[in-house]
Formats: sequence, structure tokens, C-alpha cells
Amino acid sequence: MDGATEPLESRRRSLVRQFRLRVLDGPCQGTVYASTGERATIGTQSAMDLVLDDATMSRFQCEIALEAGVAVVRDLGSRNGTLVDGVTVRVAELHDGAVLTLGQTRVRFELGEERVAIPLSEHTRFGSLVGGSTAMRAVFALLQRAAQTDATLLLRGETGTGKDLAASSVHEEGGRREGPFVVVDCGAIPGGLLESELFGHERGAFTGATTSRVGACEQAHGGTLFLDEVGELSLELQPKLLRVLEGRTVQRVGGTRRMTVDVRIIAATNRDLKQAVNQRRFRADLYYRLAVLEVRLPPLRERLEDLPLLVEHFATSLRLEASGRGDALRSAEFLAELEQHSWPGNVRELRNYVERYAALGQLPGLEEDVGREVQVPLNAAQPLRVAREQWVQALEREYLEQLLKLHGNNVSAAARHAGVDRVYVHRLLARHGLRR
Repeated sequence: MDGATEPLESRRRSLVRQFRLRVLDGPCQGTVYASTGERATIGTQSAMDLVLDDATMSRFQCEIALEAGVAVVRDLGSRNGTLVDGVTVRVAELHDGAVLTLGQTRVRFELGEERVAIPLSEHTRFGSLVGGSTAMRAVFALLQRAAQTDATLLLRGETGTGKDLAASSVHEEGGRREGPFVVVDCGAIPGGLLESELFGHERGAFTGATTSRVGACEQAHGGTLFLDEVGELSLELQPKLLRVLEGRTVQRVGGTRRMTVDVRIIAATNRDLKQAVNQRRFRADLYYRLAVLEVRLPPLRERLEDLPLLVEHFATSLRLEASGRGDALRSAEFLAELEQHSWPGNVRELRNYVERYAALGQLPGLEEDVGREVQVPLNAAQPLRVAREQWVQALEREYLEQLLKLHGNNVSAAARHAGVDRVYVHRLLARHGLRR
């Protein structure tokens, strides 16, 4: 390759270290898998990168990933656990030569000097998504290919990483851009109503169904149906969605005939569906149907080099130049401060931060406030019941504010973290005047 073409080639691909997984003993002794990218999965299902015929293992056993040059193994909620050098782990770093015990099988991790190429987009944006980092340009390359097909796409990633923007961008960049883009938030609609929301219902199907209703699957005919937080689907609804995916037909609640729908389905989740399958909270056959193409959106902490580009994008969209406030966001000191923040709410949290600056005209502090002490004046002249209620109210409000910030204002994710039903969280938000 001559020097004139090297810069272009370097923009089109990224080289990452290759690792090998060598089966030392067990039913598949002698098997060797060489990685083809930054991640590899191990389990008994045929969709895994390293498939092991070991009855003591789970379908989705564990995942190995290179993150910032460090190899990390994550157990996927397996039946017998994942051991590294004899120690049971959920998440752990791997050194060259580390031995994983998976059921009756032992696998040695070998980090080589060879490099494998990962395709990168030459662009720093895809639709509404912005990013110039290697991680995001690799995502853009995958999304560009996904947009050229009608294959079902599964987007996964933490809350606030832009899964909704990725879905709409794939729709706009694909052949269905002239058709409808219909969104169903599976985590925000009560289970009793979600079936009707997805598939529609006939008049008289249930109490209150005074008229027939067209569901989201029919509304998206000729376009794209985006199922946000698909991991929240109940086990009762999952086989019904599976029938839509397999046959592209839908039957309304209370109806007797199935109607053909021409629809592309994109799903998104912040849950690990492989782990949910192991825990029997999500059907394996539905997961395979959803993950024909699978793309992971990286959290902001894995792409901090994108901060200047993202801040510039938000400043432009909020028209901060017209107000003369854009220069403060570009200062080296300000950007260095942003890099020190953990950004638990990811890009959504960053945008909210810039929006607050646009509204207030001054940069809010970035100090971490999780664990801040709740301050309530104590008045011993009050009855104990009244004083206790004031403390409970203050605690609830403070907890809700921090919980929502931690999860980028995603109520479903916040409810899961708190261990309560999302309907109860909505009720608390309304009680404390925090409903947006």
C-alpha cells in the first residue's frame, strides 16, 4: 500500500488486538476460537462465537470484550457461574493466560500481538447521531449497512446513549424513509394496555373498547416499527410479538383474522437480553428473531474524545452563538472538567447540562451529588408523626431526583434499579411535582 492511500485506509478501519480462546479440557477439548472483533460470546447456543457442547453450561454463558485495550469477561447470569483462575466472578479483567472454568470446561484466554480490522465510517455523524471516536465510527459503519436492509435490528446500550436516535436515523437513511416511523415504549405502557397498543383491538374486545382501534403494527405498514425497551415485554406478550416477526401478520385483540403487515422492526433495550434468557425472563427464540442484526451503542465514558464534537453540536442546535455563550463551552478548562465527570446519564445527561447553561446563562456545577445528605429542619415542637412525615417526604423527593438523574430520566430503568413498579414511581413523581 502506497503512502497516498494509507490515510484513507486508516480512516476506514481500526486495528484491535486479536485474542484466542483455547479449550483445555471438557467435551470440546482442543477447540480454538480466534476473535474477529472487540467482543466474543461463549455458550451452548449456535449463535455464540465459541459454541461448547457442555450440558453444565448455559446457552449464553459469558462475554469477553476489549475495552480501552483491557480484556474484560462478564458472566451473563449463567447457571453455574463463570470462574477466572478458580474465582467466581461477575465482571473481571483478564490477563494473558487466564483460565476460565465454565461448567465442566476450562478455556484459556490468550491475548496475541496479531491485529484484526474493524470497519469504520469515514463520517462523524449518522443521521441525528454525532461522534468522531473510533467507537462511534464503528457503530456508524454497522448502522449504515443496517439501513440498506430490512432485517430486524436490535440496539442495545445504557440509558441515554442514543438508541432512539439510532433507530430513527436507520429509518431515515433506508429505503422505508417515505413510510411511517412508529414508536412504542414497551416500558412506559401498562402491561394490560400494551397488547392493544401493539396489535390493536376490535370493538367490544374488553370493557371500554367502544370502537375498533388500529395497533402500532398496522400503523407502521410500509415503514418501521420501533420497539423501545423491548426487554420490558411480559412473557405473555412475547410469543405474540414472535408471531409478528416470523409471519409479518397481526391479529387484533378480540379479532378472528390475521392481517399481513409490511413492516421493518427495530428494537432497543438497556437490559442484557442474553442474561434475561438465562434467567427465563425473555424467550430465546424471540431474542434470536430480534437480534438478526445487533448493534451496541457505547456509553459516553467510553468515547470521551467525542465531548468537544457533542458540545459543539448541542451549542449549535440550541443557538448559543446568537446569545454569545458558545465560547465558554469551548474553553480547554471547561472541556477538561467534562472529562472528569462519570456521565451516568450518558449523552442525554450532557445535552441536559448544556440546555441548563442555555437557560441559566451560567455553567452549573458538575460535582457528583449522589449520596448527598438530606437536610430537613427538625422541629421538636411538632408531633412525632408530623416530623416523621416531613423527613419521609424529603427523603422520597431527594431519592427520586438522584435516581432519575442516575438513569437519564428513564422512569422504567429507575424503577428497576429501585426495585419497585414503574407505576409506583410515576405516582411518587406526581406527588412531589417532579412529573415532566
